[in-house]
This record gives sequence, C-alpha cells and structure tokens, in this order.
Amino acid sequence: MAQIDKPNLHFNTVLYTGNGGNARGITGVGFQPDFVWNKGRDDTWQHILTDSVRGATKNLYSDAATAEVTDTSRLQSFDSDGFTVGTNNQINNNTDTYVAWNWKAGTTGSGTTTGSGTGKAYSYSVNTTSGFSIVKYVGNGSAGHTIPHHLGVAPKMVAIKNLSDGQSWRVGFTTLGFSKYLAFNNADAQASNSVMFNNTDPTSSVFTLGSDGSTNANNENFIAYCFAEKKGYSKFGSYTGNGNADGAFVYTGFKPSFVMIKCSSGSNNWVMLDNKRVGYNPDNNRVYADVTNAEDTTDNTDILSNGFKSKFTGGTSNGSGATYIYMAFAENPIVGSNNIPATAR
Repeated sequence: MAQIDKPNLHFNTVLYTGNGGNARGITGVGFQPDFVWNKGRDDTWQHILTDSVRGATKNLYSDAATAEVTDTSRLQSFDSDGFTVGTNNQINNNTDTYVAWNWKAGTTGSGTTTGSGTGKAYSYSVNTTSGFSIVKYVGNGSAGHTIPHHLGVAPKMVAIKNLSDGQSWRVGFTTLGFSKYLAFNNADAQASNSVMFNNTDPTSSVFTLGSDGSTNANNENFIAYCFAEKKGYSKFGSYTGNGNADGAFVYTGFKPSFVMIKCSSGSNNWVMLDNKRVGYNPDNNRVYADVTNAEDTTDNTDILSNGFKSKFTGGTSNGSGATYIYMAFAENPIVGSNNIPATAR
C-alpha cells in the first residue's frame, strides 16, 4: 500500500476559542470529518463524541456511560473544512478554549450482520486508506455475532458503545487480546470477560461479539470505532514503564500528531496528547479521556520525529514495570514516498 504522505488529510487536531454567541463554523480541519472528539480545555466540560453515521447532533461522552443524547445546541453539522458548533457551553462557552480531534472515514454503506443468531441491520463509513471505520449495528444477544468492519485488514483497536442504554464503553485492543477489555469512561486496569468480544480477535472482515449487553444486547443500537494500523500513519502497541524521568521511549516510525496512552496493568487515567496544545517539547499538555478535568499543563511527554518519550515517573504513562497500551497518529512519516525525511521539533 502506498505511503500516506499527508496524514493531516485523514486526521487533524484543531483548536478554537468559544464566543458564546450564535452557531459558528470551526474551520481548518482540512477535510470533512466523520468522527469528532471535542473537549473544553480550561473548564470541566464533558468530552463530546459525534460521528457522521449517527449524525452530528447525536452525542456520546467518553467520560460517562450515558446513553446517546440528541442535542442541537452542541455540534450541529460536519462541514467541508470542519464542523459547526451551537451555543452550548460545553462546546462554545465565551472565551473558553477547546480542542477537537478529527478523523475522516467517508465511504458509506449498509448491510446485514453475520455469524451466530439473527442477522441485524448495520451501516458504516470507512476509510480503507487510513484504516478507520465507523459501524452502527443492532445487537442480537447471541455469542458469535459478527459485525463487518470493511477495513480489509484486521483492526488493532475496536471501541464500542451501547447507544440505547447506560452501559460502559468497551475497548478491545489486539496487544491485550480480545479476551480482555478496557473502558474509556473509567481508569480501571484491563479486565477479562469472555462475553464482551467472545474471546475472539478481529479478522480482516469482522469483529466478533459475545452475549454481553454492553456490546450485543438484543435489538439495541451500538456504535463501533475501528482502527487498523497503517505504516507511517498510525501505530497501536504497548510498552513497559521504567519509572525514570528520562523515561520509556516508544518508537512509532513517524512524528506523532496525536497519542493516547492507557496503563493496562493498573488504574490510571487515559492520557491524550497532540501536537497543537502547546505543541513544542516538553510542553505537550494532557487531557484525560475518562474524566471531565480541565487540561493538565504538567510537562510530561516529548513528541519526537520518530515516536514519543515519557518524562514522567508516575503511573499514568511511565510507572516502573507497568504495562501501557497506546494509539498514535502521524504528523509526518519519517520518510515519505518522495524520500524527504521528517524533522524533529
């Protein structure tokens, strides 16, 4: 597969300041996003997750198990170069600052689910170039229910939320094996459960569900965000912390624009970093996906031309002997198809 020379055509972070006024367009994304994850930086606003398959006004929260909420005062539309926000304080409070992480899917379709039990309706949007798909499906309550993801390769991470009920997020990660799971809305360590993902890693065509209500309740609606790894653009893996201020270095093969880290062996927050807040080493500010806290400005992580390095001795990213999973997306590959190397900052 061809190298992705311009990662920001598939993922990009934008920052903006609220005006508390009328609905307004936020531009500078560089494409029409299909998945927007928005967080207020300097106040305790919730994380707001929206996507084009469910519709821009359909809200989920990474920090809560709440069922889907429809609210036209938050995100209102996905636009050619960004999105439109309403007047709700959580997304447009006067003088507050916000971050929005944006992913592009794009090719849409629908069908009937496969595997055990009754086939159910599903719809999707997929970007096979960047390895990202959004799948909305109806559960059937049967272990072995399989959901097509349309990526063409096995996803490394699948995050599922029950839209109909107040169930926790379920996040499966290949490094851990899909006999285990994590949840965006809490800091808990990995847990084992055979009825979340049926103890089955995804294949190149489907991910598999057990009978648990959080992933496969009969006749309830679900959303799944599926991420495959693409060389030079995205990386999903694990590392072991060393508890040292000159901490663990993680090689990604590109200069990251976004990194999410979770301690899988202990109870610690989900860390979210990007290249825009503030955007130079060591001043890479943190947001925690599982809580509504304002942005943490402690200098803990260096983003480098070929990966990232924790400068923190604590459990959130570099506890001694602790195991961490991460997902990272590229600002620049180390070397593009034109053989021009990326530069450190």
